[in-house]
Amino acid sequence: MAGAVTRFAPSPTGALHLGHAFAALTAFERARGGQMLLRFEDIDTARCRARHEAAIIDDLHWLGITWPEPVLRQSTRMGVYGAALERLTAMGLTYRCTCSRGDIRAALSAPQEGAAAGAAPDGPIYPGTCRARRAEPGAGFAAVRLDLGAAMRRVGEIGFTETGPEWAGQHRFDAEFMAARIGDIVLARRDIGASYHLAVVVDDAWQRITEVTRGADLFAATPIHVLLQRLLGLPSPGYHHHRLIRDDHGRRLAKRDDARALASLRAQGATAQDIRRLVGLA
Repeated sequence: MAGAVTRFAPSPTGALHLGHAFAALTAFERARGGQMLLRFEDIDTARCRARHEAAIIDDLHWLGITWPEPVLRQSTRMGVYGAALERLTAMGLTYRCTCSRGDIRAALSAPQEGAAAGAAPDGPIYPGTCRARRAEPGAGFAAVRLDLGAAMRRVGEIGFTETGPEWAGQHRFDAEFMAARIGDIVLARRDIGASYHLAVVVDDAWQRITEVTRGADLFAATPIHVLLQRLLGLPSPGYHHHRLIRDDHGRRLAKRDDARALASLRAQGATAQDIRRLVGLA
């Protein structure tokens, strides 16, 4: 995508591994004369560390990846996310949820509950307990949720363009699909003022991202993001969901996979070109 504005957006909660290297290199190369921006998704301040951020920057420079300054840090933008949440609330599209995870599991297992118990991008589809009773404003709450049915009635069918190898083409989603596969997603938790879904949508628009490049595991979350873009009047970028780098057992790499951490591989004498070969880019 010539002249694209892409981004690499790690959470500084640990070391980069081969999967991160592939994601960063993919975003950097798909910019093709545009820009790859770096964003730290650090709203979970209890887990994010400055030392991890510094190590990520060092690894990316070692790979030959560059980006314009300043780097965007989500932890500095909580007020912006709060304003977006207030806007959705003013539309009548949110409600406070007092359910614990145990409450949700119990509701989903109860035979009288008519909600489907399928898996959404964030886990089991919420059965709508607090939507039905509309928790009182100001009462204790665990989360703020999007009333998905009301949101879809406002926007109608949604869609996006995908250029990734597995799902390339146009994708459309109606209210029935969204209810069955997405449900009332969390927009904010009591301990974290914005969910990943809300923050990423607001930041992609702020940074004028024209193509979101990320792993195939996030494809299922894309309808959520397109819906929030429509509701907030934000532009919708194109999407490129790339393959995942997996271990010898076919599992997606995690930050606990120290043997595949870039720092470990560098210490063993690996070069940046070696990393490209290991992830299939050379």
